[in-house]
Amino acid sequence: MKIALGADHGGYELKEKIKQYLSMRKEIELIDFGTNSTESVDYPKYGHLVAKSIIDKEVDYGILVCGTGIGISIAANKIKGIRAANCTNTTMARLSRQHNDANILALGARIVGDVLALDIVDEFLSASFEGGRHQKRVDQIEIEECNLF
Repeated sequence: MKIALGADHGGYELKEKIKQYLSMRKEIELIDFGTNSTESVDYPKYGHLVAKSIIDKEVDYGILVCGTGIGISIAANKIKGIRAANCTNTTMARLSRQHNDANILALGARIVGDVLALDIVDEFLSASFEGGRHQKRVDQIEIEECNLF
């Protein structure tokens, strides 16, 4: 499994902990798109880099980290085909994969602690999309204009 990592300055330290944790797993290959310090940077760049790596099929999934997980997930979700889920617990992580076919996990370094963050990562990476009734809804996410009503 190939995973892209990205973070802004607020998420740098947690990204590094996630990278260290996942690098011990033989079945996982990591690509780190930065940032590489706590020096202030703009989160959209890293959200877009990770999202593009998924769209270009360089990786299977992405993990993004910023202060809250909100900004970087919004940036990633601007890329067609991306379903970035900002998760604060393991249930959200599991269901984002099972029901929403999320392809990026977003985390808030100021919101979740290190141990919980690693549990969330494990849950996200171990869950699978269930398809079935959920596929119709995932397909509706990709519409160009809202004509559901």
